[in-house]
Amino acid sequence: MKENGENENAISTFILKISRKLRDRYLSGLAEDKADPSPMKTTWYCPLDLSTVVEEEEDGVIYTVVVKQQHSAPNSPMSAISRSQCLKAGTEEKLVLHLLHSFSLGDSSFITIFLSTYRSFTTTKRVLDILTDRLEHPPGDGERSQTRQSFNKAVCTVFSTWLSEYPEDFNSLGEPSRLLRLAPLLPQDSSSAADLRARLLRIAEELSEKALLPDAHKDQTGFTSPPPDASKFEPTSILGFPAALIAEQLTKIETELFVRLVPYHCLGSLWSQRDKKGREGVCWSVRATIRQFNKLANSVLASCLWPTKLRTQQRARLLEKWISVAEECRARKNFSSLYAIVSALQSNPIHRLRKTWQDTDREAVRRYEELSEIFSDKDNYSQSRELLKEEGTSKFANLDNRLNNKHLNRSTAQGTVPYLGIFLTDLTMLDTAVKDRLDNGYINFDKRRREFEVLAQIRLLQSSCKNCVFTADEAFMQWYQSVPTLREEESYRLSNEIEAPGEPSPRGLTPTVIITQCSDLSTSRTSLVGDSDSLFDFPSPVNNLLSKLTKHMRSPSVSCLDVDTSPPTNESTPATLTPSTPTKSHRRSASCGNNPPNNIQGSGADMRIIRIRMDLHDGNLYRSILVTSNDKTPTVISSALEKHNQDPKQASRYELIQLLPEGKELVIPATGNVFYAMTSSSVDFLLRRKGGNTPLGSQPISTETSATFPRIKAKGRRLVRTLF
Repeated sequence: MKENGENENAISTFILKISRKLRDRYLSGLAEDKADPSPMKTTWYCPLDLSTVVEEEEDGVIYTVVVKQQHSAPNSPMSAISRSQCLKAGTEEKLVLHLLHSFSLGDSSFITIFLSTYRSFTTTKRVLDILTDRLEHPPGDGERSQTRQSFNKAVCTVFSTWLSEYPEDFNSLGEPSRLLRLAPLLPQDSSSAADLRARLLRIAEELSEKALLPDAHKDQTGFTSPPPDASKFEPTSILGFPAALIAEQLTKIETELFVRLVPYHCLGSLWSQRDKKGREGVCWSVRATIRQFNKLANSVLASCLWPTKLRTQQRARLLEKWISVAEECRARKNFSSLYAIVSALQSNPIHRLRKTWQDTDREAVRRYEELSEIFSDKDNYSQSRELLKEEGTSKFANLDNRLNNKHLNRSTAQGTVPYLGIFLTDLTMLDTAVKDRLDNGYINFDKRRREFEVLAQIRLLQSSCKNCVFTADEAFMQWYQSVPTLREEESYRLSNEIEAPGEPSPRGLTPTVIITQCSDLSTSRTSLVGDSDSLFDFPSPVNNLLSKLTKHMRSPSVSCLDVDTSPPTNESTPATLTPSTPTKSHRRSASCGNNPPNNIQGSGADMRIIRIRMDLHDGNLYRSILVTSNDKTPTVISSALEKHNQDPKQASRYELIQLLPEGKELVIPATGNVFYAMTSSSVDFLLRRKGGNTPLGSQPISTETSATFPRIKAKGRRLVRTLF
């Protein structure tokens, strides 16, 4: 410790000498300029602010150290020197113990960031064990020493923040032994410590009761309600509700779900593991949001398609009603419901109804197209991000004068309900692109700081929604709950009954495929759509990283990252719109689809995120891989095998195949550069054992034609789609 102190003094003395020399030279230069006669004399005052950023490695931890020396008065012999240490990486134990020393070292944000992200690399039980061990051997010579007082204050700060922000961590421990061991070790000399002790003992008592009487604490709301009776569903009843009332009720549902959202459930490391065995209950707050999104989209589909005997003009009124509801959701800054309605209207079963769209009011169609543009993928979805940046914490939506006059009297100040997929994508991309650990095995805490920037945006928007007050409308909620769930094949059957296939569609806006399924917490295979890049224009490393990644991944869908895409049977077809992978009948929208960029060699770092699945018999699980311009086929195959928990040394036994639209396949050369060999028409890849059977319907194409084949066929496919 003495040597470290001597080194710090030597560094400070060295910096002080340099600053004084620079100051003397600077002042002498000014004196020479003054001595030189000139018709115009300009004196520049430049106070010196020298900052030194270095990395210091101690036993099990790496700090980023910032030493600042600010020049004081010219005649002052001393200069102000400040030093702060931010933890960059370290072992699990050192990261946890840094909670108790972060404030004294100038790392003031560490506690908040750690508590928001620690579940990515450790567990609550492990953190409590490390902290309790430290409390058993506190620093300082006695209770009254300055060191002990500072330590006790840090302990109270850590546990007070933890209990206030994340009480569920303690309630989910399962048994009270850790809390009973911790409570007596808390400081004895403050009222805040006494309050903490009482809260911990109260939680320990509740855990004991649950352990002794488990049946008394079971969730009585866990039962599943019977499916709605389709014979009692009245699709046209939606016309009897004002659009403003429908939007208000939808905003009520979405706001309540968003406020209950646990931000760390969106972390890529947790979200990508949601389908593993034994983790069915994780990320429950995200799953609830997905189910609501799918339910609303299904309601739009069912109400527009179910009454097959309606006249064309009557069905057009249903489209106009939902367009009006979408506009009201926009006025209430409910972007989640807005996106669900627009996606449903862009889905193929509704999009293809040529006669119905022809009879729809032109002004309503124009408004619908304007709303669709909010989610355009142009410039990395810049329009939707700009709206969230402008209206994130504002009282009202930023509408034009006509809409303001229309909504001003009936719209109260409300929070913003964002489309959650935007955050899921950002965090998943971060988790994929940034390593969890350094080469020496230390946990990369800089990655957690970047993730926290996204989580902080979620919490900021949540704070704007907490004071919103709504009144439930029983009549609408009864109708909303009575909507039956349409399977994919049912929606197409109903659409074909309304208008026979084969007639051209007049719509210029191509249909989209957005919705994914989350039927329940135990068997769901979920995915969600979102925009890439960050929500606000904060000058942060996260935005810089995501902007580079999204140049090569214009995908708003988290479904391209670690989702189960096992082909469903007719008996188990999801009860929502469609999966987000392109199929013959569901094509993607230019405004909301998952279209890769045409130029994958754009400016900036050459990288793309692709998704690879293995050709397995028990279902296919996609894993995301970051591919750079330097990656050869064996490297990508090895990474994919490792992500699928296979032996990466077996890479020579596999071949990498790009899955193209219309069932085509492109075999990547065994020693080729994957980044330049792949086409821009798809980010889906298959890892297949060499000599394996080619799936039915697949037609591999040679690598010689890979560069031109998609471009040659693209125009032809567009012509075919217009005849659908």
